[in-house]
Amino acid sequence: MQNRFLLLSALMGAASVTARDVPANIRNFYDSIKAKGTCSNKLATGFYSKDNGPNTFSYCGDHIADSNVIYIKGTGANFADMDIDCDGEQNGRGDDGRCGNSHDTQSITSFQSQVAGYKKGINDLNAYVHPYVVFGNTGTKSGWKKFDPTAYGIKPLSIMAVVCNNKLIYGVWGDENGDDGPKPMVGEASISMATACFGTSMNGNNGHDENDVLYIAFPGSDAVPGANGANWGAGSWSSFENSIEGLGNRLIARIGGGSGGGGGTPTTSAKPPTPTGGYYCDWPGQCEGAKCQTYDDCGLDLICDATEKVCTMQGCQWPGHCLGAKCASHNDCSDPYECNAKFGYCWTRAA
Repeated sequence: MQNRFLLLSALMGAASVTARDVPANIRNFYDSIKAKGTCSNKLATGFYSKDNGPNTFSYCGDHIADSNVIYIKGTGANFADMDIDCDGEQNGRGDDGRCGNSHDTQSITSFQSQVAGYKKGINDLNAYVHPYVVFGNTGTKSGWKKFDPTAYGIKPLSIMAVVCNNKLIYGVWGDENGDDGPKPMVGEASISMATACFGTSMNGNNGHDENDVLYIAFPGSDAVPGANGANWGAGSWSSFENSIEGLGNRLIARIGGGSGGGGGTPTTSAKPPTPTGGYYCDWPGQCEGAKCQTYDDCGLDLICDATEKVCTMQGCQWPGHCLGAKCASHNDCSDPYECNAKFGYCWTRAA
């Protein structure tokens, strides 16, 4: 009993450390799409957030053009709820018994093979350690509502931002909704994500019922931390979430700059981290000289050298004008980069 109390206390302490206030641009974005009501560009619709509720929830593409994001939206002021997912690695790491109430736990997540392929000492995502979001709907039932995020450029294990309980939490796209239930559902996340949002009262059979949770997905390869861009072998969800914070902060800088995006200026927390070794990276394993297999394993302005298999400086037409270089205008950046005027560095805007 004493050990259980200490574990719960640690989890609650981690929540207070990791949880961050919602930046102004994200708050304005949330409020503007809430006030608008129904999504105009429904990429897929007819989903439920509750078994006994309406099937009026949609994957919304209203802000693909101006912010390059996709999110879940209900009608009126509704977003989605947060049901609890306990799928994935079942080795007891971080397990405090709260998933024991779940009657629908699967031993693997949708992207188990990719996680194992990272070779970070884990075979799959762990619901207690990795704050992942269940996003997308698959299945073979006749008439079943489906949505494939990859058709819109969203990559497996890419960063997702979740606005919940007046907090902003970063996670990854880690699982999909199958057709094993009676209805096609949206609004589900791992128990660690639910803990970050709503505390340790969340368990395998007790989620958050209000439709006020905003799930934001980011199309593009730049949203994927890759093998070395996150602490996949972390011992706690707060450690994992902290390891993807830098990339999450850069991604949310997309939001609020276009028409209808809600306006506002991101807080300073959205600014890229101080360079390590002169180059931007979010995790020591993705800095210059780190081992790599693909570009996704390396930091913002680094590439994976195909011969040496190490992260190295991005080549470009003019030294000092590469990806991640400081800039004041587009003329300061080498093709195909442009200047991110808000934060003053060369970047690649996702298509």
